[in-house]
Parts: sequence; C-alpha cells; structure tokens
Amino acid sequence: MPLDDRYQLAFRLYPYERCADQDADAPVRHPVVVMGGGPIGVATALDLGLQGIPVVLLDDHEGVGQGSRAICFAKRTMEIAHRYGCGQPMLDKGVRWNVGKVFHDDRQVYEFNLLPEDGHRYPAFINLQQPYFERFLVERVREAQASGAPIELRGRNRVDQVDVRDDQVVIDITTPDGPYRIAADWLIGCDGASSPLRKMMGLDFEGRVFEDNFLIADITMKADFPTERWFWFEPHFKSGDSALLHRQPDGVWRVDFQLGWNIDRREELKEENVRRRLNAMLGPEVEYDLVWTSIYTFQCRRMRKFRHGRVIFAGDAAHQVSPFGARGANSGIQDVDNLGWKLGLVLTGKAPDTLLDSYDAERRMGADENILNSSRSTDFITPKSRMSRVFRNAVLDLAEHHAFARPLVNSGRLSVPCVYDDMPLNTPDALPGAPARTRPGAPCPDAPLEDGFLLDRLGGDFVLLALGVDLPDGFNGLDLRVLNLSPVGDLASRYLGDAVSAVYLIRPDQHVAARWPEFDRAAVRAALRRATGQEPAE
Repeated sequence: MPLDDRYQLAFRLYPYERCADQDADAPVRHPVVVMGGGPIGVATALDLGLQGIPVVLLDDHEGVGQGSRAICFAKRTMEIAHRYGCGQPMLDKGVRWNVGKVFHDDRQVYEFNLLPEDGHRYPAFINLQQPYFERFLVERVREAQASGAPIELRGRNRVDQVDVRDDQVVIDITTPDGPYRIAADWLIGCDGASSPLRKMMGLDFEGRVFEDNFLIADITMKADFPTERWFWFEPHFKSGDSALLHRQPDGVWRVDFQLGWNIDRREELKEENVRRRLNAMLGPEVEYDLVWTSIYTFQCRRMRKFRHGRVIFAGDAAHQVSPFGARGANSGIQDVDNLGWKLGLVLTGKAPDTLLDSYDAERRMGADENILNSSRSTDFITPKSRMSRVFRNAVLDLAEHHAFARPLVNSGRLSVPCVYDDMPLNTPDALPGAPARTRPGAPCPDAPLEDGFLLDRLGGDFVLLALGVDLPDGFNGLDLRVLNLSPVGDLASRYLGDAVSAVYLIRPDQHVAARWPEFDRAAVRAALRRATGQEPAE
C-alpha cells in the first residue's frame, strides 16, 4: 500500500552527485567501500570515518526505502549510537518503553519489565521508525564530514559486478552518468537480505523458512493504550492467530496480525480487509488512518561464513531472523560495532588481518544465538500441530496463575547483546567472586557516576578500568588509557560483586576482554596482544 507522507521525510538523504572517481584514467583505490546504504551500511561508514579511516558508501538509491520496517531499537543499539554521537536525538524522538504485557484471548497472562534496575542512561527499548533512525545516522555523518571525517556517501551508485582478488576488490558501478570502476582494500556487504553482492559471489544462506504470513499495519490514531508492548495469543477480537501492538512517534501505531500460510496476499492487502481486522481489534469508537501496510513471511538463516577474503558481510546480508524479538536491525548494529574497531586496527597496521576472523567467529555466534531464540519464539507463536498448540495453551494457562511457568511463554525473546563466551580474543576469567554479567566476552553494563555514566568514560578505544586499584595514567610500557574509579553503588555491584578490587581490560566495542583482582603488567600485556589478534588463544 502507498506510503503516507510522513515516511517521505528521509528520502534522498544522499542524492546523486558526480564524483572525481568517474573521471579518473584508472580505477581509484579506496581503503574501504561499503555496499548498501541502510542503517547498517551508514553506521559502518560512520564508525570507520570517526576513526579517520577513508570510506566510500555505495547505494543504488538515494536514501531510505519505503516502509517503516524496523521500529524497536534496543538499549545496546542506543548505547552504540550514543558513542557515535547520535543517540540523544534518537532518544528524544523515540518512544521509550520497558514494560510488555502478554494476553491470551481476552485475559492478561502476565507483564514483564525488561529493565527493572535503575542506573542506566537508556531504556530497554525505544520505538522509532527506521526512516528516522537512518536520518539521524546520516545527519551525524554530515556533522562528521564537516569536521573532516573522510566519509563519502554516493547515492544512485549501483554495484553491478565485483572481482575479488587476493590483495583488493575491483568494483564495477553504474550511475545516471554511466559506468565507472573503483577498487577497495576491503568491501563490506551491507546490502540487505536479498544482497546482490552475495549473489554475485555465488553465496547463499542456510537455515529455515517459516510457513506463515503476517500483516503489518502502521496507523495513526488517538487512543488510550499505554506505551507498552502488547502481544495477544489467539486474541478475542479474532483478527488473526496472534496480534502485536506497539506505539511509535508521531501518533503512529504498529499492528501485526498473524494470518496463516494459505492466504491470498492481494486480497488481504485490500484496504477494506485490513480495516476489517483493525476495526475488530480497536472497536468502532476508535478513529484511525492507515499509513502503510505490508505482508511478510520470515526466515531464520545465515551465511556459513561472514568473511570471504577481502569481502565481509554484515546485517541482513549476513543473517536473517523473524521480527519477533526485534533482533534484526539490533544485531546488525552489533555487527558494525564488532567489525569497526577491528578493521580500523588492521588498516592502521596495529593488528594482523587475521583479527577479522574473530569478527566472523563472534558474530556468527551472535547470529546463531539470535536464530535460536527467534526460531523458538516462532515455534511457540505459530504451533504447527494440534498437540503443540495444546501444549502452548496449557503453558499460557499456567503462566496466568503461576510465576514459574512465565519463562516458558515466548512471545518473542527481545534483543539483548551477545556474550562472546569462549571466544579467541578473551583471556580466561581471573577475578574470583565477580559478577557473571561482566565476565570476559560480556558487554559492559552501564552504571551511574558522579559526573555522568560509565560507558561515556570507557569511550571507544582499549581502556584499563581500575576499581579499588590506583593505577597511574599513561604508565610506561603499555599503550593503554587508564580509568580509575571508586567502586561504589551500582558500579561496585555490577563489576566487583564479592571481589575487593578489580582491573578490567575493555575493548573498543565495550566488551570485557579480561579481568584480574589487581594490576599485573605482564598479564595485561598478554591480554592486550590476545585481544588484538597478535597472540593465539591457548
């Protein structure tokens, strides 16, 4: 269905302009070329550009595609965006939420709070239409460019062919002014689930395709629904086998209806049929307008490998999951956060290119975790046999009255960052009594400080966090920034637990690389070498 004008706001974010490469006598070589201009591609260009790495982004469009698409952005995504310098405008525009409710028929089964503790800058989730999310990223790119960041965004530059060589990738491009050719040390594929790059290289996904259809309707309405995630199993209003309701900015609401497999898509998308389902759900007294509608099926699949020589895949180009749990765009941003610092170290000669193999290992682990959770959610939401439906409904009946059954209810396990347990860059845990949530491989939880928040102080480089251990700044022998903090309150509970003191080595993506009860120069040096791929895992 055609888009309402509100989704035109972010079109033509990077309109076509002729570039010098098109007039060069020979292909110009760039350190990094990003293929695809969605949120993952733009975030990749921004991450690298902020490090001072020259990067060219090629997109066959000039901005955001049609549809609101992703709307739920997790706390971890917002923390990454904050580090990039665009988290606050996203938070200001977005709808914040922590609470969700689960219904069966006309009864509330239970409610949950995704962030029950205080002491965090960002909520568990914000709802924000993808066009806004992309626009804020591009606006941050423009600010960075004005400050000298070497980022180019080239709209209407369609990649038609790639020649992957041992030392470079040669890229053939078509524009409104005709074709041209460039070369790249590294090519990052962020060109979406249908990924032309993947097809050019003869690569494919492995995994499951689920036989079900879901209707998305974005509507504007004035209603008294709270800012919460509401999910119905077998809803009493009979608009589908399940239904989901979410509030977005600008008075827009996202509604999903589960339709089943054998449907007539064209018939279901007729306005009168969409309205029939919405009227049954909302009641005759609620006035609303349709903004955008679509029907989707979904897949839980990934590539076998994300790195293929000098070509690296990220986001939906590398993996796909169902939308239940909001794991698509959020996991893609985590891909960027994992890849950016590693590629930066490789390009500046501070790490071997084998460090990029750890991107493949860690983010395949993240994709497998997301696929597992997404597949389980889908199996629970869409039972495929009479007995599985009986079991599902029995769990819902138990959960209404007994808390022990509620973890079995699965209306979409919502996105959380992956803990890279047992990955090669980690040094074995050496801090007895410390919390499991901050073990090596884990993302750093935020904590309030007197002058702000912990994640702001950690920044985007390697840092040695000292708690109850007084380390001098810039001590000789290690190229590490030191952050000395007094371990009190939430900081102590999240990073010390029963330990008296601690020294943490934190990666640029704010994952824990190692931790000890006190400073040991040789141990820190070895852990840093290991975390940068210069020392093999034991």
